[in-house]
Amino acid sequence: MSAQRSTWDRRSIFRAAAGLAAAGTLAACGGNNGRGGGSGSGQQLVQYFHAYGEPGTEQAIKRYAKAYSKAGVTTQWITGSNFESKLFASLLTDQAPDLFEFHPQIQLVRSGQVADLTDIVGPVKDDFNQADIRSHTADGKIYGVRMIDDPQFFFYRKSLLEKAGVEPPRTLDELIEAAAKLTTSKVKGLFLGNDLHAVINPLIWSAGADTLNEKNEIAYHTDGVVEGLKKMRKLFTSGHLLLDAPADFWDPSALNQGLTAIQFCGMWAMPQFQQTLGDDLGIMPFPTVTDAGKPSVYNGGWSMFVNAKGRHVEAAKEYVKWLWIDQKKYQEDWATSYGFHIPPRTSIAQSASKLKSGLPAEGVKLFNEFGHFDNIGWTQAMITATENLFADCVRKGGDPEAALDKCDKTVNAELKKLFG
Repeated sequence: MSAQRSTWDRRSIFRAAAGLAAAGTLAACGGNNGRGGGSGSGQQLVQYFHAYGEPGTEQAIKRYAKAYSKAGVTTQWITGSNFESKLFASLLTDQAPDLFEFHPQIQLVRSGQVADLTDIVGPVKDDFNQADIRSHTADGKIYGVRMIDDPQFFFYRKSLLEKAGVEPPRTLDELIEAAAKLTTSKVKGLFLGNDLHAVINPLIWSAGADTLNEKNEIAYHTDGVVEGLKKMRKLFTSGHLLLDAPADFWDPSALNQGLTAIQFCGMWAMPQFQQTLGDDLGIMPFPTVTDAGKPSVYNGGWSMFVNAKGRHVEAAKEYVKWLWIDQKKYQEDWATSYGFHIPPRTSIAQSASKLKSGLPAEGVKLFNEFGHFDNIGWTQAMITATENLFADCVRKGGDPEAALDKCDKTVNAELKKLFG
């Protein structure tokens, strides 16, 4: 969710997950405030959230917690760039939170860190986006409740494309050509994020491939991905890509401040884009890389997990059920009042008035038509391997086949460890 996240993205969180075992005994940090109602049993729960950039989010989460009558709920609102390190360090201590937001990650399941929530999600799972259910399921059990779905796509200035005689690109080749035509002495044609990591999976999907197949085997090492890597290298060396922007892809400032004509970003930032650019704003999916592929939209998002090693597992599950299963009004408020996100509950998504027309409705349509979700088996070691692949091929100009072979070794070792 955050249009104004600090200097980290979801992949930096997985880096912390990989280092969980070595994190030592650092104490938990963060603002210790937002004590909830708790007029019932006197039970006290602690929940961890990263500091969302959209105004009003912290107040909303604490308002929901205060309305809960069966326990007191303290919200640790973790500011700065180190949410992930504070979360994972705290999970090793007696100050660990009872519940926390994160992303589906099979290592958390295998290590027994997150509680099985099948009993609270199961009765309503048909009302969830089924791709969200699949991405949170391991060994037939559901871990985590999705709070928001965050599609990511390209935002562009309509007037700049029209002035340059450019149609919204439908292929990666057209995107490269468009970036060249849109680049001026003051404006770069395209911004993909400072480290390019946000577009790795979209490139794979738009080349007709995937990270893993249904048997948890490598599915990204294809001729189409090789072709895509070569095209990305061409784009990287073209001089038409905005690099080292003041803020990364998740922040709308690159497009809003006129640094670029096209920016990869998330639907969460749509209200801020619209506030600055008005109707001079269009969106499009990551374009087709090869004839075998089709456009893609990465669906990010955040989910709520219960700490299975915590002292109040059942009470935490009861709170999660109350807020993220029963309280549909709060769920819609969280998804649409502080930036635009798609509610993972189908019934809420269908009734969310702010997403029914205009650009938000276009975003929902792209999400439904081209969306790809997290694979719970795609671990941090695998993510790092593909980041290194991009560094080798796109930044350094290395041979894609050799770099893919190197990537395969790391991924296969991880797959063997996790799935035998």
